[in-house]
Amino acid sequence: MSVSLHDFQRKDLIKKLKESGIKSESVLDAINKVKRELFVSPEFKRFAYENNALPISNNQTISQPYTVAFMTEVMKVEKGNRILEIGTGSGYQAAVLCELGAEVFSVERIEQLYNEAKLTLQKTNYDVKLKCSDGTKGWKEHAPYNGIIVTAGSPGLPDELVKQLADGGRLVIPVGDKDVQEIWCLTKSKDKNGKESFTTDKYQYFKFVPLIGEYGWQNANNR
Repeated sequence: MSVSLHDFQRKDLIKKLKESGIKSESVLDAINKVKRELFVSPEFKRFAYENNALPISNNQTISQPYTVAFMTEVMKVEKGNRILEIGTGSGYQAAVLCELGAEVFSVERIEQLYNEAKLTLQKTNYDVKLKCSDGTKGWKEHAPYNGIIVTAGSPGLPDELVKQLADGGRLVIPVGDKDVQEIWCLTKSKDKNGKESFTTDKYQYFKFVPLIGEYGWQNANNR
């Protein structure tokens, strides 16, 4: 079987992710299996395996591989988990989740991105349930979820997403202003009496596009 330039670049990316602190072998293996060049615009294919965010349609971005790896590692995805993604974008993060054996549901508010991601995921044989809607409201019909991952920066924790977490579930979300955000990981648990409690871990700073919707930023210009 022939080995392409992208195959070599993908392996080099995995090496760089390890050097950057990504430890989960399952996450690294999943990223190694996803052909990122198929999820970027044709003019950016040559940059597909650089550890950078890249522009996609509608002034959105495909997150840098390190960010995808970090958020996925924090969520501790296990095979068979039901995962909700908010912000389908190009479909790349959803593909990584599929490679981890998760049942993936993804919501995208921008119709053009929804249609493009749907086509790409079909072509690459990733079975992702997609919906074009306000992602800050989640997707109640398929709740509860073992994990919810939000790929845009939020001013806070959207209540509707918290409500859709299963017991033991994790919500991984960038929280902050529109200039910089921390990655928050909210874990839901219940005591023996069924009383809910939450713990929140906060991680290093990142930069995301804003999470637009009823429970996020109201529009792209509000601060």
